[in-house]
Amino acid sequence: MSQREFPPFCLSRLLRNTFRPREGERVCILIDLPDIRLAKGWAFLENDQFSIQRHAHDSFYRALHDGVMTELGLTGGELFAYEETGGSNLDLPDLAVAPDGSELSLKRDVYPNYDIILCISTYSATAPLTAFAKRIGFRGATLHGVNDIILRSGLAVDYNEVSMDAEKLRLALTRADHFEIDFQYGDDTHTLKLECGRQEAQKSHGICLVDEPDVANLPAGEVYFVPTGGEGRFVMQYADGTLGLQTVEGGRIVRATLLRGEQATIDAHNTKLASDPVTGELGELGFGTQELPVSGRDIQDEKILGTLHVATGRSDHLGGDLTPDKFAKANNATHDDILFSPSKTPDITVTQARMHRDGETIVVLENYQPAAHLRDALNQPDN
Repeated sequence: MSQREFPPFCLSRLLRNTFRPREGERVCILIDLPDIRLAKGWAFLENDQFSIQRHAHDSFYRALHDGVMTELGLTGGELFAYEETGGSNLDLPDLAVAPDGSELSLKRDVYPNYDIILCISTYSATAPLTAFAKRIGFRGATLHGVNDIILRSGLAVDYNEVSMDAEKLRLALTRADHFEIDFQYGDDTHTLKLECGRQEAQKSHGICLVDEPDVANLPAGEVYFVPTGGEGRFVMQYADGTLGLQTVEGGRIVRATLLRGEQATIDAHNTKLASDPVTGELGELGFGTQELPVSGRDIQDEKILGTLHVATGRSDHLGGDLTPDKFAKANNATHDDILFSPSKTPDITVTQARMHRDGETIVVLENYQPAAHLRDALNQPDN
């Protein structure tokens, strides 16, 4: 558990640090609901099931109207709901509803008419919103899964400091030839090799400046790559707790084998891999850069220093070339993070992660702790 102390959550500080908004810019909030009719008359606020959407209303919408917009010189402040997608980073439906019952088109009425869009949702919308932001020119933030812990920690930080630490670690990891990651389960150790082709590492640092259309994934704080290939095996924990050994060939998971749990879960995964092979493509390798408390939500917990995650599926929002049109089924075009951390995967240990660069082998993580290479990088003076 992090011993770091955090200031109280302050929306004006978050927006100022993330967007540095200009006078007169328009801001709005998007939420997702299983039935968008629940947006009418704020009906969703009567149901405890929608805690994320309540945070969107109480901590964001109300704060905007209780002085934050005036303080920052912002206009707008509307909230719109769209139907939840049911999957991480699936394309969003176009229809949205306002609390007064009016219907709108996201593509026609929202994206072109707001400068800053905050999406506070159950399912991540980072990939589709990033595509529209770069095409249309708005800035945004996706904050899926917000809970009390995240508000009091990951969203209460100074993102200028987060950005500086992320840059130090980015420089420590950039232009790697490949990484090797050892996963221990029981008495067995399995190794995954991910090629990076000496690409420039990227960072998620929580800042979207004026004239740089993009979408920040908040809480931020990671260094990541889009792998160019991969081979080996790793242990994955499924949503139901089943553990499966994943075999990777040519940068894709090609089959899963049951280690513990439900064979039906493994069979369903293998059927999906066979019918839509790109669902197994490893489209991200990420390393957390922040000292944060465990929140129980991957959106924050994958940003904790010492953790790592890989992801399958679409990678276009990260600079990769796997776009939704390349999937056999539209509802398979997700980007799904696979987090490895003591809290999320207690039975799987990343005993070591090694970077190979310029003929050197450098240990970067050991047993969910940053190795000397990363600690030394963080101790470098701020520029």
